[in-house]
Amino acid sequence: MVQSHVDWYMTKPEEGWRESLALGKEKLTRLHFYFHDIVSGKKPTAMKIAQASITNNSSTMFGLLMMADDPLTQGPEPTSKIVGRAQGLYGSADQEKFGVIFSMSFEFTDGMYNGSTLSILGRNPILELVREMPIVGGTGVFRLARGMVLAKTYSFNMTSGDAIVEYNVTAIHY
Repeated sequence: MVQSHVDWYMTKPEEGWRESLALGKEKLTRLHFYFHDIVSGKKPTAMKIAQASITNNSSTMFGLLMMADDPLTQGPEPTSKIVGRAQGLYGSADQEKFGVIFSMSFEFTDGMYNGSTLSILGRNPILELVREMPIVGGTGVFRLARGMVLAKTYSFNMTSGDAIVEYNVTAIHY
């Protein structure tokens, strides 16, 4: 009989897990950018991928699921410098108020954060003035990130459904 054997890496009790990963010191990074969620026109950046049978009869669009690949920009203007992309999905998850479950990976494409990501997962009550959502991870510069994002609607077009959202990010990482 052949036995398989796996050696698990264990830290010594006197070693901390941070030191065993050779991550260095914790860092605090604050970022500010704008998220452009464009659902109209010839080149939408977010689109419906599914909906429940009751979605069209729901005052909150309950059951609607959207997929996004939205630009992140330095300023609120659509022509502002792109610093990354928000890629993921959001779905209407509240039957009584407008609120979405937001699951996004913010991929940064500029400067020292190029190639790094922050993962956001949480409830986004979109009609509230400022919404707080948790950072649940990250890669690259933002390895093992945690923290929060504050989202505030900068503009919303009731006719088209297009939105620009201001983000203030506080990330703790290694």
